[in-house]
Amino acid sequence: MKLDRLIAAHESMGRQAAHRAIAEKRVRVNDVVVTDGHHPVDRFMRVELDETVIQTPERALYLMLHKPVGILSATKDDQHPTVIDLIDDPDKHSLHIAGRLDRGTSGLVLLTNDGRWSKLLMAAEHKVPKVYLVETAEPIAPEAVAEFTRGFYFHTEDITTLPAELVILGERHARLTLHEGRYHQVKRMFHRVNNRVTRLHRESIGPIGLPEDLEPGQWRPLDPQAAWKTALSGDSSIFRNSSFRE
Repeated sequence: MKLDRLIAAHESMGRQAAHRAIAEKRVRVNDVVVTDGHHPVDRFMRVELDETVIQTPERALYLMLHKPVGILSATKDDQHPTVIDLIDDPDKHSLHIAGRLDRGTSGLVLLTNDGRWSKLLMAAEHKVPKVYLVETAEPIAPEAVAEFTRGFYFHTEDITTLPAELVILGERHARLTLHEGRYHQVKRMFHRVNNRVTRLHRESIGPIGLPEDLEPGQWRPLDPQAAWKTALSGDSSIFRNSSFRE
């Protein structure tokens, strides 16, 4: 929402009066005077007109969670435990998931109530890298590396997967970096090279890595300023060096 629209709605003062109040430096957003009526505001911002608070900011949440196998990437389910069930926070039901994982996959899941942040990280056009550790039933053929780079045609969706980086770590172990998130994509890609995924674990989403000391089922809040700075800059050190609160 634009600032002038929010001010105009206050006691139905109207757009003209709102523009005048803004021009007269009577409006503050997060304690800073704003004179641009087109300044974007969201529900996480405190807005004041003169000495009156006309919007109290909601609490913005940014969480990382180490999802165990068997937990659903869902906000509610009547039959199975979900990632929300693992979180102990009074506002947890305002959260949505940024980057779901299959029930049988473990690793990093991000949750937030800030749609702008999750879109920045997960929008397909941004091609944010997602890194997985993969275990397979059969030895991984060396030529699979080139095939993953070329991409695979999926007839059902009529698409060819983006180039993916496959690094073979052992006979049946690899690290895979994707820049998209198709349905069961990793399993389908390995099926194309005559192999089957037996274990899948997500290490990171973009610059956000899963800390080694975060055990399965545990979660940590991210500092809002660090979360946004990291998403915009791609600086993973902010997350790995920040002090998290349990």
